[in-house]
Amino acid sequence: MDLHTLKPPAGSKRNRRRLGHGTGSGRGKTSGRGHTGAGQRSGYKKYAGHEGGQMPLHRRIPKFGFTNIFKKEFQIVNLADLNRKCEPGEINVEILKVAGLVKKTNVPVKILGNGNVDKAFTVKAAVFSKSAKAKLEEAGGKAEVV
Repeated sequence: MDLHTLKPPAGSKRNRRRLGHGTGSGRGKTSGRGHTGAGQRSGYKKYAGHEGGQMPLHRRIPKFGFTNIFKKEFQIVNLADLNRKCEPGEINVEILKVAGLVKKTNVPVKILGNGNVDKAFTVKAAVFSKSAKAKLEEAGGKAEVV
């Protein structure tokens, strides 16, 4: 057995299909390319993800991160800011707005325990951190959830 005598097994090699050889060949006229359009032209390459003019999936979906539509937004106020800008007594959202600590009265306020309090405040807010509540009560004030 020599290299020049080697042949592939019978039936494993087939002749290529010859296109454009008359209507009787089954591959005449449009030669299996369908009718007009980009796919009919020479040099056309259909890329992966092509959807025929519809906005492709990879361009329809968001590109970065995730937005939780149920997230609760709060305006943050620290105890240090309360101590600096407010007088002792009852404090609510309207007073915080006048003091310039919050911008809107319709968005809930969260009080955080950053800083110290040496005045007795009665604060009415939507949420308090544990440390803020403890520091307010230690200074003789109250934390009321509205």
